[in-house]
Amino acid sequence: MNREQWRPFLQQWSEEWIDSHDPEKDGELDEAVVRDRWLGFAPASEEEIAAAEARLGRTLPPSLREFLAVTNGWRDAGCFIYRLAGTAELEWLADTDRSYLIEIYDELAEDDTEDDADGEEEEDPDVINEAEVLRRSLLVSLEGDAADVFLDPEDVNERGEWTAYWLASWSGEGLEPFDSFYELMYEQYKSFHALRKPEGETKDRWEAKVEEARRAAMKGEIDGPLRVLTDAEDFGNERALLLRFQMLTMLGSGQHQAGISHVVNHAHHPGILRHPLFLPELLPLVLEEDRTRDLPHGWSTLRFCQENGPEWLQTLLADHEARRAAPDFRLSFGNPEFDAAVHRIVDRLAADPAFHVRDPYEEQRQNATYEEIWVDGQPAIRMEMQSLTASSVLISEESEDGAPADFDVHDPFGAYDRARERQRQLIDAAWPELKEAMRLWRPLHEDHIAPVVLFADPVLAEMITEERGREILSMCRSGG
Repeated sequence: MNREQWRPFLQQWSEEWIDSHDPEKDGELDEAVVRDRWLGFAPASEEEIAAAEARLGRTLPPSLREFLAVTNGWRDAGCFIYRLAGTAELEWLADTDRSYLIEIYDELAEDDTEDDADGEEEEDPDVINEAEVLRRSLLVSLEGDAADVFLDPEDVNERGEWTAYWLASWSGEGLEPFDSFYELMYEQYKSFHALRKPEGETKDRWEAKVEEARRAAMKGEIDGPLRVLTDAEDFGNERALLLRFQMLTMLGSGQHQAGISHVVNHAHHPGILRHPLFLPELLPLVLEEDRTRDLPHGWSTLRFCQENGPEWLQTLLADHEARRAAPDFRLSFGNPEFDAAVHRIVDRLAADPAFHVRDPYEEQRQNATYEEIWVDGQPAIRMEMQSLTASSVLISEESEDGAPADFDVHDPFGAYDRARERQRQLIDAAWPELKEAMRLWRPLHEDHIAPVVLFADPVLAEMITEERGREILSMCRSGG
Protein backbone atom coordinates (compact mmCIF):
# COMPACT_ATOMS: atom_id res chain seq x y z
CA MET A 1 0.00 0.00 0.00
CA ASN A 2 1.43 3.39 -0.96
CA ARG A 3 1.04 6.66 0.92
CA GLU A 4 -1.82 7.81 -1.31
CA GLN A 5 -3.76 4.74 -0.14
CA TRP A 6 -2.62 4.88 3.48
CA ARG A 7 -3.84 8.43 4.06
CA PRO A 8 -7.60 7.99 3.34
CA PHE A 9 -7.64 4.63 5.13
CA LEU A 10 -6.03 6.06 8.26
CA GLN A 11 -8.17 9.20 8.10
CA GLN A 12 -11.35 7.15 8.05
CA TRP A 13 -10.07 4.97 10.90
CA SER A 14 -9.29 8.12 12.92
CA GLU A 15 -12.72 9.62 12.45
CA GLU A 16 -14.53 6.38 13.28
CA TRP A 17 -12.38 5.88 16.38
CA ILE A 18 -12.97 9.44 17.60
CA ASP A 19 -16.72 9.31 16.94
CA SER A 20 -17.07 6.01 18.82
CA HIS A 21 -14.81 7.09 21.69
CA ASP A 22 -16.28 6.64 25.18
CA PRO A 23 -14.42 8.86 27.69
CA GLU A 24 -15.67 6.79 30.65
CA LYS A 25 -14.23 3.55 29.23
CA ASP A 26 -11.36 4.80 27.10
CA GLY A 27 -9.97 7.78 28.94
CA GLU A 28 -9.43 11.20 27.43
CA LEU A 29 -8.20 11.67 23.88
CA ASP A 30 -5.15 13.82 23.22
CA GLU A 31 -6.03 17.42 22.42
CA ALA A 32 -4.25 17.13 19.07
CA VAL A 33 -6.36 14.09 18.14
CA VAL A 34 -9.61 15.92 18.89
CA ARG A 35 -8.43 19.08 17.13
CA ASP A 36 -7.12 17.40 13.97
CA ARG A 37 -9.41 14.32 14.02
CA TRP A 38 -6.27 12.31 13.39
CA LEU A 39 -4.81 9.42 15.44
CA GLY A 40 -1.43 9.85 13.79
CA PHE A 41 1.33 12.42 13.79
CA ALA A 42 3.09 14.50 11.19
CA PRO A 43 4.60 12.54 8.29
CA ALA A 44 8.17 11.31 8.61
CA SER A 45 10.58 12.92 6.16
CA GLU A 46 12.69 10.86 3.77
CA GLU A 47 15.70 11.86 5.89
CA GLU A 48 14.07 10.51 9.07
CA ILE A 49 13.16 7.23 7.36
CA ALA A 50 16.65 6.89 5.92
CA ALA A 51 18.18 7.59 9.33
CA ALA A 52 16.07 4.85 10.91
CA GLU A 53 17.12 2.39 8.20
CA ALA A 54 20.79 3.29 8.69
CA ARG A 55 20.48 2.82 12.46
CA LEU A 56 18.72 -0.54 12.08
CA GLY A 57 20.94 -1.70 9.23
CA ARG A 58 17.99 -2.74 7.04
CA THR A 59 15.75 -1.16 4.42
CA LEU A 60 12.25 -1.11 5.87
CA PRO A 61 9.49 -3.09 4.10
CA PRO A 62 7.34 -1.07 1.66
CA SER A 63 4.07 -0.93 3.61
CA LEU A 64 5.79 0.22 6.82
CA ARG A 65 7.95 2.72 4.93
CA GLU A 66 4.91 4.23 3.20
CA PHE A 67 3.00 4.26 6.49
CA LEU A 68 5.74 6.30 8.16
CA ALA A 69 5.71 8.71 5.23
CA VAL A 70 2.06 9.42 6.14
CA THR A 71 2.36 9.38 9.94
CA ASN A 72 5.49 9.10 12.07
CA GLY A 73 3.88 6.84 14.65
CA TRP A 74 0.25 6.05 15.49
CA ARG A 75 -2.13 6.00 18.43
CA ASP A 76 -4.71 3.26 19.09
CA ALA A 77 -4.06 0.69 16.37
CA GLY A 78 -7.16 -1.27 17.26
CA CYS A 79 -8.40 -1.99 20.77
CA PHE A 80 -5.24 -3.58 22.15
CA ILE A 81 -2.30 -1.60 20.72
CA TYR A 82 -2.11 1.88 22.20
CA ARG A 83 0.95 3.22 20.35
CA LEU A 84 2.98 2.30 17.28
CA ALA A 85 6.57 3.46 16.91
CA GLY A 86 7.77 6.31 14.76
CA THR A 87 11.12 6.32 12.95
CA ALA A 88 13.15 7.25 16.05
CA GLU A 89 11.41 4.62 18.20
CA LEU A 90 11.78 1.53 16.02
CA GLU A 91 14.04 -1.04 17.72
CA TRP A 92 15.02 -4.68 17.41
CA LEU A 93 13.11 -6.58 20.07
CA ALA A 94 16.33 -8.06 21.44
CA ASP A 95 17.54 -4.53 22.29
CA THR A 96 14.39 -3.44 24.18
CA ASP A 97 13.04 -3.96 27.68
CA ARG A 98 10.60 -6.50 26.21
CA SER A 99 13.37 -8.89 25.25
CA TYR A 100 12.06 -11.10 28.06
CA LEU A 101 9.58 -12.40 25.48
CA ILE A 102 12.49 -14.10 23.73
CA GLU A 103 13.48 -15.80 26.98
CA ILE A 104 9.91 -16.99 27.56
CA TYR A 105 9.70 -18.55 24.11
CA ASP A 106 13.18 -20.05 24.48
CA GLU A 107 11.91 -21.88 27.56
CA LEU A 108 8.80 -23.03 25.73
CA ALA A 109 10.95 -24.33 22.86
CA GLU A 110 13.11 -26.27 25.35
CA ASP A 111 10.02 -27.83 26.90
CA ASP A 112 8.80 -28.90 23.45
CA THR A 113 12.19 -30.42 22.67
CA GLU A 114 12.11 -32.46 25.88
CA ASP A 115 8.60 -33.70 25.09
CA ASP A 116 9.60 -34.66 21.52
CA ALA A 117 12.60 -36.63 22.79
CA ASP A 118 10.27 -39.07 24.51
CA GLY A 119 8.15 -39.64 21.43
CA GLU A 120 8.66 -40.68 17.85
CA GLU A 121 6.85 -37.85 16.05
CA GLU A 122 8.79 -35.96 13.39
CA GLU A 123 9.06 -32.18 13.43
CA ASP A 124 6.44 -30.31 11.44
CA PRO A 125 8.27 -28.16 8.84
CA ASP A 126 5.38 -25.65 8.87
CA VAL A 127 5.81 -24.91 12.59
CA ILE A 128 8.06 -21.91 13.15
CA ASN A 129 10.57 -21.53 15.95
CA GLU A 130 8.88 -18.62 17.68
CA ALA A 131 11.89 -17.82 19.86
CA GLU A 132 14.13 -17.47 16.79
CA VAL A 133 11.57 -15.26 15.06
CA LEU A 134 11.37 -12.98 18.09
CA ARG A 135 15.16 -12.88 18.44
CA ARG A 136 15.54 -11.31 14.98
CA SER A 137 12.29 -9.28 14.85
CA LEU A 138 11.68 -5.55 14.72
CA LEU A 139 9.39 -4.28 17.47
CA VAL A 140 6.84 -1.87 15.98
CA SER A 141 4.49 -1.43 18.95
CA LEU A 142 5.37 0.70 21.97
CA GLU A 143 2.38 0.25 24.29
CA GLY A 144 -0.44 -2.27 24.39
CA ASP A 145 -2.74 -4.49 26.43
CA ALA A 146 -0.23 -7.34 26.78
CA ALA A 147 -0.08 -7.28 22.97
CA ASP A 148 2.70 -6.45 20.50
CA VAL A 149 3.43 -6.10 16.79
CA PHE A 150 6.64 -7.43 15.21
CA LEU A 151 8.15 -7.65 11.72
CA ASP A 152 10.48 -10.47 10.66
CA PRO A 153 13.25 -9.27 8.30
CA GLU A 154 14.26 -12.83 7.43
CA ASP A 155 10.85 -13.80 6.03
CA VAL A 156 10.37 -11.60 2.96
CA ASN A 157 7.86 -12.14 0.14
CA GLU A 158 8.13 -11.30 -3.55
CA ARG A 159 6.88 -7.75 -2.88
CA GLY A 160 9.63 -7.11 -0.36
CA GLU A 161 7.19 -7.24 2.55
CA TRP A 162 8.36 -8.69 5.85
CA THR A 163 6.02 -11.13 7.59
CA ALA A 164 4.23 -9.26 10.36
CA TYR A 165 3.30 -10.90 13.66
CA TRP A 166 0.69 -10.12 16.27
CA LEU A 167 1.35 -11.51 19.75
CA ALA A 168 -1.07 -11.22 22.68
CA SER A 169 -0.28 -13.17 25.83
CA TRP A 170 -3.99 -13.56 26.60
CA SER A 171 -4.92 -15.05 23.21
CA GLY A 172 -3.22 -18.41 23.67
CA GLU A 173 -2.39 -18.40 19.94
CA GLY A 174 1.32 -17.55 20.01
CA LEU A 175 2.66 -15.57 17.08
CA GLU A 176 -0.09 -14.88 14.52
CA PRO A 177 1.40 -14.18 11.05
CA PHE A 178 0.29 -11.70 8.38
CA ASP A 179 1.68 -11.15 4.89
CA SER A 180 2.66 -7.55 5.61
CA PHE A 181 2.44 -4.71 8.08
CA TYR A 182 -0.57 -3.40 6.16
CA GLU A 183 -2.38 -6.76 6.40
CA LEU A 184 -1.87 -6.77 10.16
CA MET A 185 -3.13 -3.19 10.46
CA TYR A 186 -6.20 -4.00 8.39
CA GLU A 187 -6.91 -6.95 10.69
CA GLN A 188 -6.76 -4.57 13.67
CA TYR A 189 -9.13 -2.23 11.87
CA LYS A 190 -11.60 -5.10 11.39
CA SER A 191 -11.22 -6.06 15.05
CA PHE A 192 -11.96 -2.47 16.06
CA HIS A 193 -15.20 -2.58 14.07
CA ALA A 194 -16.15 -6.00 15.44
CA LEU A 195 -15.66 -4.86 19.04
CA ARG A 196 -16.79 -1.21 18.93
CA LYS A 197 -19.31 -1.35 16.05
CA PRO A 198 -18.86 2.35 15.21
CA GLU A 199 -21.50 4.17 13.23
CA GLY A 200 -20.53 5.63 9.88
CA GLU A 201 -19.70 4.94 6.26
CA THR A 202 -17.97 1.59 6.84
CA LYS A 203 -20.87 0.14 8.81
CA ASP A 204 -23.41 1.46 6.30
CA ARG A 205 -21.44 0.01 3.38
CA TRP A 206 -21.32 -3.46 4.95
CA GLU A 207 -25.02 -3.37 5.78
CA ALA A 208 -25.78 -2.67 2.13
CA LYS A 209 -23.47 -5.48 1.00
CA VAL A 210 -25.09 -7.92 3.44
CA GLU A 211 -28.54 -7.11 2.07
CA GLU A 212 -27.28 -7.72 -1.46
CA ALA A 213 -25.77 -11.02 -0.36
CA ARG A 214 -29.03 -12.05 1.32
CA ARG A 215 -31.01 -11.41 -1.84
CA ALA A 216 -28.46 -13.30 -3.95
CA ALA A 217 -28.54 -16.25 -1.54
CA MET A 218 -32.33 -16.46 -1.75
CA LYS A 219 -32.03 -16.60 -5.53
CA GLY A 220 -29.80 -19.68 -5.26
CA GLU A 221 -26.31 -18.17 -5.30
CA ILE A 222 -23.87 -19.62 -2.77
CA ASP A 223 -20.16 -18.88 -3.03
CA GLY A 224 -20.40 -15.15 -3.77
CA PRO A 225 -22.78 -14.39 -0.90
CA LEU A 226 -20.70 -16.53 1.46
CA ARG A 227 -17.57 -14.50 0.70
CA VAL A 228 -19.39 -11.23 1.38
CA LEU A 229 -20.98 -12.53 4.58
CA THR A 230 -17.63 -13.84 5.85
CA ASP A 231 -16.01 -10.44 5.35
CA ALA A 232 -18.98 -8.62 6.87
CA GLU A 233 -18.93 -10.90 9.91
CA ASP A 234 -15.25 -10.03 10.41
CA PHE A 235 -16.38 -6.40 10.66
CA GLY A 236 -18.85 -7.30 13.43
CA ASN A 237 -22.05 -7.39 11.36
CA GLU A 238 -24.44 -9.59 13.37
CA ARG A 239 -26.84 -10.00 10.48
CA ALA A 240 -24.02 -11.44 8.38
CA LEU A 241 -23.22 -13.82 11.24
CA LEU A 242 -26.78 -15.14 11.28
CA LEU A 243 -27.08 -15.46 7.50
CA ARG A 244 -23.68 -17.10 7.11
CA PHE A 245 -24.45 -19.57 9.90
CA GLN A 246 -27.55 -20.74 8.05
CA MET A 247 -25.62 -21.27 4.83
CA LEU A 248 -22.73 -23.11 6.50
CA THR A 249 -25.14 -25.33 8.39
CA MET A 250 -26.79 -26.42 5.15
CA LEU A 251 -23.41 -26.98 3.48
CA GLY A 252 -22.03 -29.46 5.95
CA SER A 253 -23.81 -32.00 8.10
CA GLY A 254 -22.81 -31.24 11.67
CA GLN A 255 -21.28 -27.83 10.97
CA HIS A 256 -24.13 -26.26 12.92
CA GLN A 257 -22.79 -28.05 15.99
CA ALA A 258 -19.38 -26.48 15.54
CA GLY A 259 -20.84 -23.02 15.10
CA ILE A 260 -23.92 -22.79 17.35
CA SER A 261 -21.91 -21.81 20.43
CA HIS A 262 -20.34 -18.97 18.43
CA VAL A 263 -23.69 -17.66 17.21
CA VAL A 264 -25.61 -18.12 20.47
CA ASN A 265 -23.22 -16.07 22.58
CA HIS A 266 -24.90 -13.64 24.95
CA ALA A 267 -21.63 -11.85 25.70
CA HIS A 268 -20.58 -11.14 22.09
CA HIS A 269 -23.83 -11.37 20.10
CA PRO A 270 -26.69 -10.35 22.43
CA GLY A 271 -28.83 -9.25 19.48
CA ILE A 272 -28.96 -12.81 18.11
CA LEU A 273 -30.69 -14.09 21.26
CA ARG A 274 -33.48 -11.52 20.85
CA HIS A 275 -33.83 -12.11 17.11
CA PRO A 276 -37.20 -13.53 15.94
CA LEU A 277 -35.37 -16.59 14.55
CA PHE A 278 -33.75 -17.54 17.85
CA LEU A 279 -36.67 -19.50 19.30
CA PRO A 280 -37.91 -21.32 16.16
CA GLU A 281 -34.59 -22.00 14.39
CA LEU A 282 -31.55 -21.64 16.69
CA LEU A 283 -32.72 -22.82 20.10
CA PRO A 284 -33.69 -26.30 18.79
CA LEU A 285 -30.10 -26.66 17.55
CA VAL A 286 -28.77 -25.64 20.96
CA LEU A 287 -30.91 -28.32 22.60
CA GLU A 288 -29.90 -30.95 20.05
CA GLU A 289 -26.23 -30.14 20.64
CA ASP A 290 -26.77 -30.66 24.36
CA ARG A 291 -28.48 -34.00 23.73
CA THR A 292 -26.15 -35.56 21.20
CA ARG A 293 -22.61 -34.24 21.39
CA ASP A 294 -19.87 -35.91 23.40
CA LEU A 295 -19.24 -32.95 25.68
CA PRO A 296 -16.49 -33.49 28.27
CA HIS A 297 -17.28 -32.36 31.81
CA GLY A 298 -20.88 -31.58 30.86
CA TRP A 299 -20.08 -28.46 28.83
CA SER A 300 -22.64 -27.30 26.30
CA THR A 301 -23.99 -24.07 24.83
CA LEU A 302 -27.29 -24.70 26.63
CA ARG A 303 -25.73 -25.20 30.02
CA PHE A 304 -23.44 -22.24 29.61
CA CYS A 305 -26.44 -20.02 28.84
CA GLN A 306 -28.39 -21.48 31.77
CA GLU A 307 -25.56 -20.85 34.21
CA ASN A 308 -24.11 -17.59 32.91
CA GLY A 309 -26.75 -15.92 30.75
CA PRO A 310 -28.88 -12.94 31.82
CA GLU A 311 -32.00 -13.66 33.86
CA TRP A 312 -34.38 -13.12 30.93
CA LEU A 313 -32.50 -15.74 28.89
CA GLN A 314 -32.54 -18.27 31.72
CA THR A 315 -36.30 -17.76 32.09
CA LEU A 316 -36.82 -18.19 28.35
CA LEU A 317 -34.82 -21.43 28.31
CA ALA A 318 -36.69 -22.82 31.32
CA ASP A 319 -40.07 -22.05 29.72
CA HIS A 320 -39.05 -23.69 26.46
CA GLU A 321 -37.74 -26.83 28.17
CA ALA A 322 -41.01 -27.11 30.07
CA ARG A 323 -42.96 -26.99 26.80
CA ARG A 324 -40.71 -29.63 25.28
CA ALA A 325 -41.39 -31.93 28.22
CA ALA A 326 -45.13 -31.96 27.47
CA PRO A 327 -46.38 -35.29 25.96
CA ASP A 328 -47.87 -33.57 22.92
CA PHE A 329 -44.78 -31.49 22.04
CA ARG A 330 -43.74 -31.61 18.39
CA LEU A 331 -40.81 -29.78 16.89
CA SER A 332 -41.93 -27.18 14.34
CA PHE A 333 -40.01 -27.09 11.07
CA GLY A 334 -41.40 -23.73 9.92
CA ASN A 335 -44.48 -22.46 8.14
CA PRO A 336 -47.53 -24.81 8.38
CA GLU A 337 -47.39 -26.26 4.86
CA PHE A 338 -43.70 -27.06 5.06
CA ASP A 339 -43.97 -28.31 8.65
CA ALA A 340 -46.72 -30.77 7.72
CA ALA A 341 -44.78 -32.10 4.72
CA VAL A 342 -41.61 -32.65 6.76
CA HIS A 343 -43.46 -34.33 9.62
CA ARG A 344 -45.01 -36.79 7.15
CA ILE A 345 -41.45 -37.84 6.20
CA VAL A 346 -40.15 -37.96 9.77
CA ASP A 347 -43.18 -39.81 11.16
CA ARG A 348 -43.05 -42.43 8.41
CA LEU A 349 -39.36 -43.08 9.00
CA ALA A 350 -39.77 -43.18 12.78
CA ALA A 351 -42.46 -45.88 12.41
CA ASP A 352 -40.06 -48.31 10.73
CA PRO A 353 -38.71 -51.02 13.12
CA ALA A 354 -35.14 -50.19 12.11
CA PHE A 355 -35.40 -46.95 14.07
CA HIS A 356 -36.36 -48.76 17.28
CA VAL A 357 -33.28 -50.94 17.71
CA ARG A 358 -31.29 -49.97 20.81
CA ASP A 359 -28.01 -48.22 20.14
CA PRO A 360 -25.27 -50.02 22.15
CA TYR A 361 -22.78 -47.33 21.20
CA GLU A 362 -24.91 -44.78 23.06
CA GLU A 363 -24.60 -46.90 26.19
CA GLN A 364 -20.84 -46.75 25.82
CA ARG A 365 -20.89 -42.98 25.38
CA GLN A 366 -23.11 -42.48 28.41
CA ASN A 367 -20.82 -44.60 30.58
CA ALA A 368 -17.61 -43.05 29.25
CA THR A 369 -15.13 -41.39 31.59
CA TYR A 370 -13.15 -38.30 30.66
CA GLU A 371 -9.66 -37.29 31.72
CA GLU A 372 -7.88 -34.04 30.98
CA ILE A 373 -4.39 -34.66 29.57
CA TRP A 374 -1.66 -32.78 27.71
CA VAL A 375 -0.66 -33.67 24.15
CA ASP A 376 2.21 -31.81 22.47
CA GLY A 377 1.93 -29.06 25.04
CA GLN A 378 -1.81 -28.58 24.44
CA PRO A 379 -4.72 -29.53 26.72
CA ALA A 380 -6.80 -32.43 25.45
CA ILE A 381 -9.52 -34.79 26.68
CA ARG A 382 -9.07 -38.56 26.77
CA MET A 383 -12.31 -40.55 26.69
CA GLU A 384 -12.41 -44.14 27.88
CA MET A 385 -15.39 -46.40 27.15
CA GLN A 386 -16.34 -49.47 29.12
CA SER A 387 -16.85 -52.70 27.20
CA LEU A 388 -20.42 -53.93 26.79
CA THR A 389 -21.88 -57.18 27.99
CA ALA A 390 -21.84 -59.31 24.84
CA SER A 391 -24.87 -61.15 23.53
CA SER A 392 -24.54 -64.44 21.65
CA VAL A 393 -25.74 -65.37 18.20
CA LEU A 394 -25.60 -68.73 16.45
CA ILE A 395 -23.76 -68.97 13.14
CA SER A 396 -22.79 -71.93 10.97
CA GLU A 397 -19.59 -72.79 9.15
CA GLU A 398 -18.59 -75.88 7.20
CA SER A 399 -16.50 -78.27 9.35
CA GLU A 400 -13.60 -80.48 8.16
CA ASP A 401 -15.95 -83.36 7.27
CA GLY A 402 -18.27 -81.13 5.26
CA ALA A 403 -21.08 -81.00 7.86
CA PRO A 404 -22.28 -77.70 9.30
CA ALA A 405 -20.61 -76.81 12.57
CA ASP A 406 -22.62 -74.47 14.76
CA PHE A 407 -20.95 -72.29 17.39
CA ASP A 408 -21.63 -69.18 19.43
CA VAL A 409 -19.87 -65.86 18.87
CA HIS A 410 -20.21 -62.60 20.71
CA ASP A 411 -21.94 -59.94 18.59
CA PRO A 412 -23.22 -57.03 20.74
CA PHE A 413 -23.39 -54.63 17.81
CA GLY A 414 -24.59 -56.82 14.94
CA ALA A 415 -28.33 -56.16 15.24
CA TYR A 416 -27.80 -52.45 15.59
CA ASP A 417 -25.34 -52.26 12.71
CA ARG A 418 -27.83 -54.06 10.46
CA ALA A 419 -30.55 -51.66 11.62
CA ARG A 420 -28.29 -48.70 10.89
CA GLU A 421 -27.75 -49.92 7.34
CA ARG A 422 -31.53 -50.18 6.93
CA GLN A 423 -31.91 -46.66 8.38
CA ARG A 424 -29.43 -45.24 5.89
CA GLN A 425 -31.29 -46.84 3.00
CA LEU A 426 -34.60 -45.40 4.19
CA ILE A 427 -33.09 -41.96 4.79
CA ASP A 428 -31.54 -41.84 1.31
CA ALA A 429 -34.82 -42.96 -0.26
CA ALA A 430 -36.68 -40.13 1.52
CA TRP A 431 -34.36 -37.36 0.30
CA PRO A 432 -36.26 -36.62 -2.96
CA GLU A 433 -39.42 -36.12 -0.89
CA LEU A 434 -37.70 -33.62 1.40
CA LYS A 435 -36.24 -31.79 -1.57
CA GLU A 436 -39.71 -31.55 -3.10
CA ALA A 437 -41.07 -30.26 0.23
CA MET A 438 -38.64 -27.33 0.02
CA ARG A 439 -40.99 -25.81 -2.56
CA LEU A 440 -43.43 -25.28 0.31
CA TRP A 441 -40.92 -23.58 2.59
CA ARG A 442 -41.43 -19.90 3.39
CA PRO A 443 -39.09 -17.73 5.47
CA LEU A 444 -40.31 -16.74 8.92
CA HIS A 445 -38.35 -13.49 8.75
CA GLU A 446 -36.43 -11.56 6.12
CA ASP A 447 -33.19 -12.92 7.67
CA HIS A 448 -34.44 -16.49 7.34
CA ILE A 449 -32.70 -17.95 4.27
CA ALA A 450 -32.65 -21.69 5.03
CA PRO A 451 -34.54 -24.10 7.35
CA VAL A 452 -31.64 -24.92 9.67
CA VAL A 453 -34.10 -26.23 12.27
CA LEU A 454 -34.15 -29.42 10.17
CA PHE A 455 -30.79 -30.25 11.77
CA ALA A 456 -32.46 -30.43 15.17
CA ASP A 457 -33.93 -33.75 14.03
CA PRO A 458 -31.16 -36.41 13.96
CA VAL A 459 -32.68 -38.27 11.00
CA LEU A 460 -32.97 -35.14 8.87
CA ALA A 461 -29.50 -34.01 9.97
CA GLU A 462 -28.14 -37.28 8.57
CA MET A 463 -30.20 -36.94 5.40
CA ILE A 464 -28.89 -33.47 4.51
CA THR A 465 -25.33 -34.15 3.41
CA GLU A 466 -23.07 -31.37 2.17
CA GLU A 467 -24.06 -32.11 -1.44
CA ARG A 468 -27.77 -32.12 -0.61
CA GLY A 469 -27.46 -28.96 1.45
CA ARG A 470 -25.91 -27.28 -1.56
CA GLU A 471 -28.87 -28.46 -3.65
CA ILE A 472 -31.24 -26.79 -1.19
CA LEU A 473 -29.29 -23.55 -1.20
CA SER A 474 -29.17 -23.60 -5.00
CA MET A 475 -32.97 -23.53 -5.18
CA CYS A 476 -34.63 -20.15 -5.66
CA ARG A 477 -36.52 -19.72 -2.42
CA SER A 478 -39.58 -17.58 -1.77
CA GLY A 479 -38.91 -14.20 -0.22
CA GLY A 480 -35.76 -13.35 -2.21
